[in-house]
Amino acid sequence: MTIRHLDRLLHPTSVTVVGASDRPNSVGAVVMRNLLAASFVGTLFPVNPKHKIVAGLPSYADVADLPIAPDLAVLCTPPDSVPAIIDALGRRGTRAAVVLTAGLARTHLPDGRSLQQAMLEAARPYLLRVLGPNCVGLLVPSIGLNASFAHTGARDGNIAFVSQSGALCTVVLDWANSQGIGFSHFISLGDAADVDFGDVIDFLAADPRTRAILLYIESVTHARKFLSAARAAARNKPVMAIKAGRTALAAKAAASHTGALAGADDVFSAAAPGSSASIPPRSCLRRRRPWRARPASQGTG
Repeated sequence: MTIRHLDRLLHPTSVTVVGASDRPNSVGAVVMRNLLAASFVGTLFPVNPKHKIVAGLPSYADVADLPIAPDLAVLCTPPDSVPAIIDALGRRGTRAAVVLTAGLARTHLPDGRSLQQAMLEAARPYLLRVLGPNCVGLLVPSIGLNASFAHTGARDGNIAFVSQSGALCTVVLDWANSQGIGFSHFISLGDAADVDFGDVIDFLAADPRTRAILLYIESVTHARKFLSAARAAARNKPVMAIKAGRTALAAKAAASHTGALAGADDVFSAAAPGSSASIPPRSCLRRRRPWRARPASQGTG
């Protein structure tokens, strides 16, 4: 478990959008629109080799042409371009990226590696952290960051929401806005090839703007790291987990969405105090609140 460079991901001072566009309804255009509409407090750099102006801002042909090394990059490019872009970003000095692109795990290179593995190998020499791929993005309302292709923004608040389901992200945003509920962070993990629940929980546990953490879980790939982070965070603030895939049909829906099995529910229940577990909860040291898992009655959406 490490929070190395997660400050660049979750509290950047500069952002580049690789694949930024003015083409209506394209992901690159939506991300640019969201960043500008949210009034990001930092510097924004579009990257598009075909246009010198994108969304009214000077555009750069390549990552190497950027005037500074941005803290965060948002990738809206085809799958086969992602590993090379990650390598170029690492060379430039960027240490965090949000990869919105889907399909990397299913597409393979001639040497047998998936594009997702190639992306991780490109990031590793630079310790560049990757959120995604196949995610909606992230929102940090306190700094005007909407690095996502969500159809709406988020209000500022003190709840951190972390989800594997992009569809649920849009539903929760709609509901929260209608109820006047805000977020310190709103994070879509997607396939969680690098940054996962354990990493994010560990960061949010020490974040002063976050008073509670809400998780929507389809699968946990690093169980020991996840449990360690959740129990440590629960000493300082409430942590609630909603687990999908509790029935065979719901597990099948979760697997079809993330490409990974949701995990045996009895195992998760035993590890997660507050659900149907027989293991007693570990109380928090300061507020004496356990971290709790709540069952999801339906599939992922």
